[in-house]
Amino acid sequence: MPDRPDYAALVRGATRALAGTNTGVAGLEALTQLLGLAERVLGARGASFAEYGPEHGRIIAATGSSAWALGRPVDPAKARLAGPGAQVVPIDELAEELAQQLRGRGLVRMVAARADIGGLMVGTFHVYYHADDPPPDDEHCAVVAMLATAAAHMYGEQAGLPVHGDGPVVAALADGLAIVDRGGTVQLWNPAAERVTGHSAAQMLHQRLPFGVPPPGQVLSHRLPDGRWLKVTSGELGGTPSLRVVTFRDSTDSDRRHDDRDLFVAVTSHELRTPVTVIKGYADTLTHHWAELDEAGRRDAVRVIGQRAGDLARLVDRLLSATSDAGPVGGSPPARFDLVDALRHAAADLSSNLRHRLVLDLPAGLPKAMGDRGSIPTLLTELATNAEKYSQPDAAIEVSAGADERSVLFRVSDRGVGIRPDHVERAFDRFWQGESGDRRRYPGAGLGLYLVRRVAERQGGWVSLRPRDGGGTVAEVRLPRG
Repeated sequence: MPDRPDYAALVRGATRALAGTNTGVAGLEALTQLLGLAERVLGARGASFAEYGPEHGRIIAATGSSAWALGRPVDPAKARLAGPGAQVVPIDELAEELAQQLRGRGLVRMVAARADIGGLMVGTFHVYYHADDPPPDDEHCAVVAMLATAAAHMYGEQAGLPVHGDGPVVAALADGLAIVDRGGTVQLWNPAAERVTGHSAAQMLHQRLPFGVPPPGQVLSHRLPDGRWLKVTSGELGGTPSLRVVTFRDSTDSDRRHDDRDLFVAVTSHELRTPVTVIKGYADTLTHHWAELDEAGRRDAVRVIGQRAGDLARLVDRLLSATSDAGPVGGSPPARFDLVDALRHAAADLSSNLRHRLVLDLPAGLPKAMGDRGSIPTLLTELATNAEKYSQPDAAIEVSAGADERSVLFRVSDRGVGIRPDHVERAFDRFWQGESGDRRRYPGAGLGLYLVRRVAERQGGWVSLRPRDGGGTVAEVRLPRG
């Protein structure tokens, strides 16, 4: 670790990352640049950023010795950070499981800082050090605090962040806000109001609000000239009865979400109808033409019925699991199992057109995993199907496995169209697909990756996506070692 941070490199790198938000390099890509910059100028072994919603957090970007943690859930209540600035945190003070994972990589301390907007913590910025690194000092803490502030700036500008579109912080960032007097004249117009309506503060200050103000507790719908809809609410400004606070947001996407549900119903109806039609067809054949079929024909019909019934059962289980917001995903209690053996059996049960594209790299002698062996076919099927959908028909799909000090993992890698950095987290949202055109080119209901994440996290593991060097996508599932 250098005696002092490389301030010249820090200024150049931070300027480049923040300037990129004006040229299309934003969101996770810019955030990852800040993490890499922290490693270089501070001599750190790794860096990560956790984003927090109302109930949970997640590592959304990670580099160096902490890259393995990408996608890992984290508890915002255990962030252990209070107030501005950065703190040196001994790894042993973290939650036991996370502390073990970090110690297993030789990491003994981290410098961490909050990324705050208006006093609300949207994330935390971390850099990690080995036992043989000199302890970080006040200058290193100041650099981490500055980079956390830069990350918070990207949130404030909504430059591709937040990654997850939930929570009160996100709503506050997205909502337009105006303060008006009793006559409806605008006294304050926030940046989000300008983004939502297209009217600048210079245009709106001391002018009449361009839409009505509903009574407190009621919601007004207002259509903008470009066809978009706003949901408008209002309330009294505490301590100043003559002023009102008016908030408004673009509700057009709410209608689109209804369209997504309609799409889901249409797609899943088709997926359900296919096996049901085949089962009925073969059952009718056996019922009406039993005597005309030889023994081989009867056995073949029964085999197809059994196979399609199995497909139907798996599909129904998948849909029920992926469309339920509450309760655990079904499965067995965690137990030790051989991940490589489970992957080989799961691969053998894939459809023939998918199975022949797999290239397996499954080393013997890996430590046992702790989890639900019965979930591995679901995980592999969903990830391999996803890889198949977004790659050429003759392209290989690679399945590999490995282990480190605290995890046993497998990866499904393809050479397909690849995933955009700003989509690696949104891809796990229910019903979500990368582009509207994907529904035509790559049909589906947008449930597979959502289900994979739920199944993996139920077992104390996690899943992540990342673009693959040279093109394509890598999906990685990590489970605890047994």
